[in-house]
Amino acid sequence: MLQRVVPPAEGGDGVPQALVVVPTRELCVQVSRDLATAGARRGIRVQAIYGGRAFEPQVSALQNGVEVVVGTPGRLLDLAQRGDLILGKVKVLVLDEADEMLDLGFLPDIERILAMVPDKRQTMLFSATMPGPIVTLSRSFMTQPTHIRAHGNDEGSTVPQTTQYIYRAHNLDKPELLSRVLQSRDRGLVMVFCRTKRTAQKVADELVDRGFAAAAVHGDLGQGAREQALRAFRSGKVDVLVATDVAARGIDVTGVSHVVNYQCPEDEKTYLHRIGRTGRAGSEGVAVTLVDWDDIPRWQLINKALDLDFAEPPETYSTSPWVYSDLDVPETATGRLPRSQRTREGLDAETLEDLGETGKRNRPTSGGRDSGGRDSGGRDSGGRGDSRGPSGSRQGERSTDGEQAGPGKSRPRRRTRGTGPTAEAGESTPAAAGPSEGSSDGSGEGGGSKPRRRRRRGGSGRGGSESAA
Repeated sequence: MLQRVVPPAEGGDGVPQALVVVPTRELCVQVSRDLATAGARRGIRVQAIYGGRAFEPQVSALQNGVEVVVGTPGRLLDLAQRGDLILGKVKVLVLDEADEMLDLGFLPDIERILAMVPDKRQTMLFSATMPGPIVTLSRSFMTQPTHIRAHGNDEGSTVPQTTQYIYRAHNLDKPELLSRVLQSRDRGLVMVFCRTKRTAQKVADELVDRGFAAAAVHGDLGQGAREQALRAFRSGKVDVLVATDVAARGIDVTGVSHVVNYQCPEDEKTYLHRIGRTGRAGSEGVAVTLVDWDDIPRWQLINKALDLDFAEPPETYSTSPWVYSDLDVPETATGRLPRSQRTREGLDAETLEDLGETGKRNRPTSGGRDSGGRDSGGRDSGGRGDSRGPSGSRQGERSTDGEQAGPGKSRPRRRTRGTGPTAEAGESTPAAAGPSEGSSDGSGEGGGSKPRRRRRRGGSGRGGSESAA
């Protein structure tokens, strides 16, 4: 791709000539950095376009001219529809992690992007797993494609350099078991994968409390915090990264020796991508999967699809002897890391970059609609009453209602009672006070529903009390 791009020194006009689409922001940062390093000698400009950051720096970089754009579908479409990103001269289109990009979630966005690029182009799809339906779908927008395998193993097989251990573990004992796994001898960096964002944050906090240098990466964090955790993990300030599947695809960190599936993956593709973070480029790695009792059927499907030999994982606890022997854990290891081994600087040693973040993380502080909108002055204050604003007569009527209605908290109930003659007595002249009280006594003796209806009809007009007198 870089060979087909024309840099400014060779006559390039600064309009993007190559487009790389990736599913996650973390992968976008990694791919753009690698492409910038590879094309630095020729002067090729590479720009990362992804959400969670301010628009202005990305728009400014596009206006100054770039040759290669790497981005996530959402932000690419935003800038293309605004006219800041021109895709009319793209000669090379790359879909990284193509099986996920062409899945149901991303497919509509990808189709819109394909409609913006020229029909005459080179299209390349990359992924570690390429199921048959995805290959069939890809042929619909490719011309005579060629399927190339970059490794000798069959599709769906695991890397032989990665040693796999599958344990049936109880959910309440998983933190203790994970603490033992993280104290294996000669281990390097460790990635721990969870299915949910809440679990990922909870496990990371638990590990920090136990003395480990851990950080979390998941969708509920702001983009600055996500990049801070990844930088700390790459630099070694943090040696345990707890993440959701947002970091399972494509993330390449040197020195990852162990991968722990804290929760069972959804399917065999997710399992392959997770354990693929270790055992890379010929190095050896260890993959540990903790399967809860409820996830045994799911794991058996994964085991059958990948043709593994772990159909019945052994019931394992933090005190099980084979945990210490399989993973080379010292027998003196406990659920907390000894203070003598706490040598990492931790996440706080990595600076948190101000990215001008956008999105839900920056909204709640203004307090606009919730604090002063519909709740305080909208439907309740002006709904059934005559006044739309906080007029004095309406406020006075409410205060009278509050005194007579007692401890009731429902405003509609107080207004309903307020339309009776008791509230009228507060607003009418002293001469009319006597007849209104007499009518209320008469209604008390009747005690039926009909007098209450008459009272409501009489209360709606100003002449009701005089006619009763």
